[in-house]
Amino acid sequence: MSNEQPKVTWVSYLLLFLAIVMFSGLLTKVSGAWQALDFNTLNGVFGTISGAKGNFVGSGGTGARGGFLFALGLAPAIILALGIVRIVDGYGGLIAAEKLISPLFKPLLGIPGICGLAFITSLQSTDGAAGMTKQLYEAGSITDKERTLFCQLQLSGDGTITNYFSSIAALFAVFTAPIVLPLAVIFICKCIGVTLLRLIMAMEKKEKTAPNA
Repeated sequence: MSNEQPKVTWVSYLLLFLAIVMFSGLLTKVSGAWQALDFNTLNGVFGTISGAKGNFVGSGGTGARGGFLFALGLAPAIILALGIVRIVDGYGGLIAAEKLISPLFKPLLGIPGICGLAFITSLQSTDGAAGMTKQLYEAGSITDKERTLFCQLQLSGDGTITNYFSSIAALFAVFTAPIVLPLAVIFICKCIGVTLLRLIMAMEKKEKTAPNA
């Protein structure tokens, strides 16, 4: 099996663009054939059992049994996300992302650009992004330190777009500021969190390497 990286061509950038659009949630509320390019639409929903109000998960589950069914419900999103990433990666899309995003991610956040697609995914699907991050680390594309920083970036307000426009949408009518402003604050706080973590990690490293008095 060859370890040679795929070449970056126009197809790489095209697939990267389509993947970003798919994971961004921009097409969630569009109608027609364009919905086929939305991740949540492709992920779909569980059907309801005939004569019942809920799906196979039901309602009121507790303990290990409830947790198992909840985890089982996460599997389709993770599998679908990793499948899409495999296709994009096979055509050099992740390498293209690294070239485009590294000049921004690396100096500001200490995270390589190859994490760009996973970051876009984290704005809509926490589960899919977690699977992608695990895949990047196991493939040796990111170091343990970079994984730690990237997890910090994701978990600060994870599923940002999905949660903001679903849970907070009810408050839009009473907002006194532009709707996009609180969203911008969330992204700024994400970056601040990563920066603080970088400083803490740098201080710990300095203490470990400092000669004993």
